[in-house]
Amino acid sequence: MRIFDPHIHMTSRTTDDYEAMYEAGVRALVEPAFWLGQPRTGVRSFLDYFDSLVGWEPFRAAQFGIRHHCTIALNPKEANDPRCVDVLDELPRYLAKDGVVAVGEVGYDSMTKEEDEAFTRQLDLAKEHELPIMVHTPHRDKAAGTKRTLDVVRESGIAPGMVVVDHLNEMTVKMVVESGSWAAFSIYPDTKMDEDRMVRILQEFGTDRMLVNSAADWGRSDPLKTRKTGDAMLAAGFTADDVDKVLWRNPVEFYAQSGRLDLEDLKTDETFEGNSVLRGVRKDA
Repeated sequence: MRIFDPHIHMTSRTTDDYEAMYEAGVRALVEPAFWLGQPRTGVRSFLDYFDSLVGWEPFRAAQFGIRHHCTIALNPKEANDPRCVDVLDELPRYLAKDGVVAVGEVGYDSMTKEEDEAFTRQLDLAKEHELPIMVHTPHRDKAAGTKRTLDVVRESGIAPGMVVVDHLNEMTVKMVVESGSWAAFSIYPDTKMDEDRMVRILQEFGTDRMLVNSAADWGRSDPLKTRKTGDAMLAAGFTADDVDKVLWRNPVEFYAQSGRLDLEDLKTDETFEGNSVLRGVRKDA
């Protein structure tokens, strides 16, 4: 089983997770820029974080045989913090970099005026840079937030096929499918979705334009949930080709629209700015 995790926050994970993911079949991933939990106090901390997403993390992932890509954005939660919003002026130089395959995560947290403004500006940046866009739907009032998201996307003029709407559930999947956007689901141990619910959604709505991710942030999460969803699909009667479509071909198709997806054989460097990841004997990727 080959797996492309289209949304996972590896900054929050250990090298043991990379090893376990490779063993489970993960060969590529996308890490979206997100809120780190500790409030940022200014633009400079964003820039250091973005630098790690385009530099250190791809190096670290490569040591374990995994292709790392990222998305760049001001996330909706921090769009409400006046100390953070000036980072919007810095985004264009990151959106021009290799390995950045979308603008994201953008969208809504509390559906404030400030979030509206940041969302609209970043939709404009996605159009300007001809990049796909990854949309975060709010954890509260999810149905209303998803509907509002789709309205804003439609008004922006961005083609629905360039948009993935994430963190969906049974209440929101139909409206996203009907919009023509890609539908994405975060599979978690306790919250959001689990693999059995995901299987039922795939049975009802099919496998077209469906993405499954582990998200795997700093909270209770599991970076192997993509593999567990694939296993659950097989147990429910889906074919190996169905699994390959959902866990590999779909994310490849979506992010390939950026023109920057790189799935060629990895060539790893020994160090990154003088730093190494592996200790002792190097394992073959």
